[in-house]
Amino acid sequence: MKHLFSSILLFFCFIGIGQTTEDLNKVTSTFLETLNEEELSSIQYKFEDSLRTKWTNLPVGIEKRPGLKFGDLSEKSKIKFHDILTTVFSSQGYLKTTSIMSLDDILNQVYQTAFEREFITEKNLKQIKNLEWDYKNYFVSVWNTPSLTEPWGLKFGGHHISINLTIKGDKLSVTPLFLGTDPAEVPITKYAGLRVLSNEEDYGLKLINMLSKEQKKIATISNDVPKDIITNPSKPQRINDYYGIKASDLNEEQKHQLILLIKEYVNNLETKKATEIVKTIKTSGVENIYFAWIGSYERRKPHYYIIHSPDFIIEYDNVGFRNDGNHIHSIFREKKNDFGEDILKSHYLEHKH
Repeated sequence: MKHLFSSILLFFCFIGIGQTTEDLNKVTSTFLETLNEEELSSIQYKFEDSLRTKWTNLPVGIEKRPGLKFGDLSEKSKIKFHDILTTVFSSQGYLKTTSIMSLDDILNQVYQTAFEREFITEKNLKQIKNLEWDYKNYFVSVWNTPSLTEPWGLKFGGHHISINLTIKGDKLSVTPLFLGTDPAEVPITKYAGLRVLSNEEDYGLKLINMLSKEQKKIATISNDVPKDIITNPSKPQRINDYYGIKASDLNEEQKHQLILLIKEYVNNLETKKATEIVKTIKTSGVENIYFAWIGSYERRKPHYYIIHSPDFIIEYDNVGFRNDGNHIHSIFREKKNDFGEDILKSHYLEHKH
């Protein structure tokens, strides 16, 4: 019991100062100053534009993104944009984001090698290249001018990345925040064995396999493994009900593992925002979090889990086009705060939009 209490204390009582929305305002403004007039006209949108609240994780070859292509930025602009990413994310989250970008180039190498080894046809290779997977093919857009008082936003997205920031004063919304990997584990080339989102997979599998037979029965939903996260952008589906096993029904060790899994998502964010989310979890109570599972209890086989609290939803899906459990989609959502819905309420009331 002492071990559990000390773990929760470390998780929930850490007070972080970290980087602020004022810092984010500054680094974004500095980034914009590196752009010429044509680039600025491509990257900036009105905050009210409906495109701000649309997102996708599909390859750019299937669905285009608003904004300026990362690969078209000057080296000076790229450096300043990385300052934005390191202001929003912890080093953990920053490295995951940039590694997912690099994984697109690795994925191209994987398929080229597969073609050379005659695992796929030339037609298959051409179809894959048309998807335009590439480190360069991510897009940044800024919604309104960065301000200390007025709402503004920033989006960064491409294949398996959708970052959606909304800022108003000292409040920051990061939801929906989507990260994915294909492959989850690189099978061939010099990068064989690389796993960018390893803990999201391993911690989840460890937790479900720590449960007793009866607990597993409660936690496991008997549906087929979803082909994608349920709250994906192409469907109006939202998860409102609670499924699986409640944290209050877990023992000390199991609850500790659940906390580790949640931390893997929350700690992608810079300290100040991560601490803010942690405080909401503490207020609502760890015991009120639910954990549900669908599919296999083994790696490299299709599986899915959801962590649902009164304040947030974490979804993780690992199926893959070959049904081999090697293609991860994950999302973190603050409930009622997608695209800053919650932090914008008072602003809209004051300004009577």
